[in-house]
Amino acid sequence: MLKEKKARIVSDLADDLSRSTIIIATNYQGLLAKQMADLRNALTKAGIGYHVVKNTLVYRAADQVGKPHLKDIIEGPVALAFGYEDVVSTVKTLNQYVKSSALSLQIRGGLLGDRILPPDELVILANLPPKAVLIARLLGQLQAPVVTLHNILGFPLQGLLTVLQKRAQTASK
Repeated sequence: MLKEKKARIVSDLADDLSRSTIIIATNYQGLLAKQMADLRNALTKAGIGYHVVKNTLVYRAADQVGKPHLKDIIEGPVALAFGYEDVVSTVKTLNQYVKSSALSLQIRGGLLGDRILPPDELVILANLPPKAVLIARLLGQLQAPVVTLHNILGFPLQGLLTVLQKRAQTASK
């Protein structure tokens, strides 16, 4: 029975690891049960999975799904946050909750694809503007040369039009 339960847990972890876009390892020691429950509820509402896991089971699941780099950030008691969609919103949500509730939760690092992210890089990710703002800025930057070219090419024609209108007004008087 115990082997079956562990096999099921490893299977569930492997599923979470394969579906997630980012995985954040945290040290949950020092949190009360109520604080942990509140944290889980807040993250679940944001679409983020948060599980306290045994290291050996995570190692097995990581090997199954081809994410051996995850072992580098797992040491001692650990809880993993699984972000399934937008990477920035996952990090931002976790970071904001930790700051707003003044939890003693320590972020150890993250795994983005095959890249290990140290805690300071996760903070940088958390401070990025939302995806829609970044896309709008990019479109503005791409559009700027076209607008400038339009203004440069249109200015002489506008000047010619103004001269012709003034000429027509003086001729009609």
